[in-house]
Amino acid sequence: MANAVYPKFKEFLLGTATGPDLDNASVNVKVALVDSASYTYSSAHDFLDDVAGITATSGNLTTKTVTNGTFDSDDPVFTSATGAQSEILILYIDSGSAATSRLIAYYDTGVTGLPVTPNGGNINITVNASGWFAL
Repeated sequence: MANAVYPKFKEFLLGTATGPDLDNASVNVKVALVDSASYTYSSAHDFLDDVAGITATSGNLTTKTVTNGTFDSDDPVFTSATGAQSEILILYIDSGSAATSRLIAYYDTGVTGLPVTPNGGNINITVNASGWFAL
């Protein structure tokens, strides 16, 4: 599977509901580190409870910006991560409940540092110089 913005997120943004200003300080955007042996991308997935095989989650992304349709942030860190080798990053809006934490984007290619096998230390991921994604 190639990197993709989840279609359900696009529908959400383009629908009648007001989109979540991703760069707003009150919106908690996080990254999940996921084992590809346990999760397969589906365009029908919309919330974090659709994702199996989460190895670790980052803290809230910082220095979030939306400029000319491009979403960017500081690089995420997975603190004291343990678990299975992981090959996927999933960007999501954390509502505090997996059933309502909206999936944003899926990454399994072109990410420096993946795959990674967590060993109890911190895992640093570098966001692409051009940002997470552009609409």
